[in-house]
Amino acid sequence: MNFLVMVCAIAFSSAHAQTSATVTAPVRILVGAPAGGTTDTMARTLAQALGQHLGRVVIVENKPGAGGNLAAEMVAKANPDGNTLLMSFTSHAINASLYPSLPFDPIHDFTPLTMVSTSPSVLVAHASLPVKNVADLIKLAKEKPGQLNFAIGALGSSLHLAGDSFKMKAGVFIVNIPYRGTAPAVQDVIAGQVELMFAAVGNAQAHIKSGKLRALGVTSQKRLAALPDVPAISETLPGFESSAWFGLFAPGRMNPDLTKRLSDAARVAIQMPEVKRRIEMEGAIPVGSSPQEFSKFVEKEIVHWRTVVHYSGAKPE
Repeated sequence: MNFLVMVCAIAFSSAHAQTSATVTAPVRILVGAPAGGTTDTMARTLAQALGQHLGRVVIVENKPGAGGNLAAEMVAKANPDGNTLLMSFTSHAINASLYPSLPFDPIHDFTPLTMVSTSPSVLVAHASLPVKNVADLIKLAKEKPGQLNFAIGALGSSLHLAGDSFKMKAGVFIVNIPYRGTAPAVQDVIAGQVELMFAAVGNAQAHIKSGKLRALGVTSQKRLAALPDVPAISETLPGFESSAWFGLFAPGRMNPDLTKRLSDAARVAIQMPEVKRRIEMEGAIPVGSSPQEFSKFVEKEIVHWRTVVHYSGAKPE
């Protein structure tokens, strides 16, 4: 074997081994939130079905910290070979304005694959508050500026900013009361310590049915199947919408063919009956958008939340 042939053979063998390793290595979905939360549940719901369509093992790794930025930075700096993905959430757009500087570009350092689901919230009130709907609440808040309170599970979260979006749109002054977590916030609204809260449908639904909380409106454009008798807030405040979302990203600069392969597999997985059922059990709505649709959505979300963050004056915890 002459020298040129030997070099070519070694190069081919090396490339084949690298490609084989890339294809057979597990796909890691990083989650910037603790295990057990909705983002983690979305990732684990998708992982097994995605693995079936890719013919590979897909594992979920929790990397909580800095409002999701720790996991996002790891993915932003990863090799765009399809082995490292990110299950992110609304904070991906909010953090672009909430944090004074980020170690990555939320647009250019990521390849959007698909929006997995959206998760509208519900505006709830303590049962003793003398309001039956959003119009009543706006009237009362204008009569008593600064005398009503919103419980906030986490500063800078989509639920916090849903409240500030509402105040901005309705032209009312309601005081934010921050809590360390959604559970204690919900409990204080049930107990009547705080009058109001924007809560995830899954967290509030049982309390609404039991009569411990009164649902005033949902944040989706239309009424929800889970709460068919609860009006959309937009029926009173036209144009109001504030839903959390969950999406799958890859590192930036990914090969278009690989992007399509991963996106197609994820979108098929999202439409599987068992996956759809589990997403809906979280009070969310399955989506499965194209990379192009999801990319445009993320860009619009960053602009939208910038206005709300600046209005709210929210700072990272």
